[in-house]
Amino acid sequence: MKSTPHAGPGSTEQPEAPPETEAERRRRRARFLRELAEARELRARVQPRRTKERRMREALRMRTFRI
Repeated sequence: MKSTPHAGPGSTEQPEAPPETEAERRRRRARFLRELAEARELRARVQPRRTKERRMREALRMRTFRI
């Protein structure tokens, strides 16, 4: 049996990719943040009681540090 030089299905090596530009990184980050906000909104609609509890805990935490 002969080993092949390219990455196989069990290989963890990734092919060499060109370096990411700053604009691409910002676009990818913006997309991620949009999807994260969308997921939070969906969670708030699906579990309103938990969302209310979370908001109340966060408000209490914020009041704790105010003088």
